[in-house]
Amino acid sequence: MTQSWNRSLTQALARSGDAPPLTVPRDPAREAARRELSKDLYHQNDPSLFQRALDTLWDWIGDLFDTASTATPGGTLGLLVVVLTVAAVVGALWWRLGTPRRQPSSTAALFDDRPRSTAEHRAAAEAHAAQGHWNQAVQERMRAIVRALEERALLDARPGRTADEAAADAGRTLPAHTDRLRTAARDFDDVTYGGRRATEQSYSRIAALDLDLEHTKPHLTTANTPHTAAHPTHQGAAK
Repeated sequence: MTQSWNRSLTQALARSGDAPPLTVPRDPAREAARRELSKDLYHQNDPSLFQRALDTLWDWIGDLFDTASTATPGGTLGLLVVVLTVAAVVGALWWRLGTPRRQPSSTAALFDDRPRSTAEHRAAAEAHAAQGHWNQAVQERMRAIVRALEERALLDARPGRTADEAAADAGRTLPAHTDRLRTAARDFDDVTYGGRRATEQSYSRIAALDLDLEHTKPHLTTANTPHTAAHPTHQGAAK
C-alpha cells in the first residue's frame, strides 16, 4: 500500500511539472538579496540625506535631554527650571549690556566737516544733556575738550584726528590727566562706534574733565618749547 501511495505521488508531481525545492548556500543567497534590495525600485520613498541628518540630530538631542533630566534633581521639571533660570539671566545681561561687540576703536574723524568753536560744542553738549540725550552730550563734550586744547595751541589742529589720537597727544602735554583723557576717548568710542548707551554719570565725568583741563597748566618739554615760544599768549591762557 505504501509503495502504491509513493508511486501515485511521483506520478502526480510529474503531471504537475513541479520539481523538488532547490537548496541555495547561505552566502550566495545573502549576496543575491543584497543586490535585489539595492535596486532603486525599493528606495523611491526613502528619506533624503538632510532628513536623515535631521532625524539623527533630534535623536541626539532627545538622548541628551533624557540624560540631563535623569542627572538633574527633580527630573524633567528640575531641568526645565534650570533652563528657564539660565535663559532669564542671559536675557537680563543682554538687556543691561546690549549686544556684545568687539572693543571699539575710533577710525573715523572726531569732527565733522563744519568747524565749530569750543563754546559751540559745549553749548550743544549742555542742550543734549538737558534733554537726557546722553550719547550726543558725551560726543559733543569730547569734541569741546579737543577743540579747547587746539584753541590753546596745546594740540595742533589736525584734520581727521580721532578721539584716541587726541587723548594720546593731549596726554603728553597734560600727563596728570592721561588716564582721564583715555577714559573720555573710550566713552566717546563706546557710544559712537560700540553701540553703547551713555549715562548721566559718564557725561558728568567728561564734563568735569573739560572744566579741569581749562585750569590745568601744560607740561612743557624741550620738544614743545619752540612751539609754545611761538605762541606766548597761549601759555598765559593755559594757566
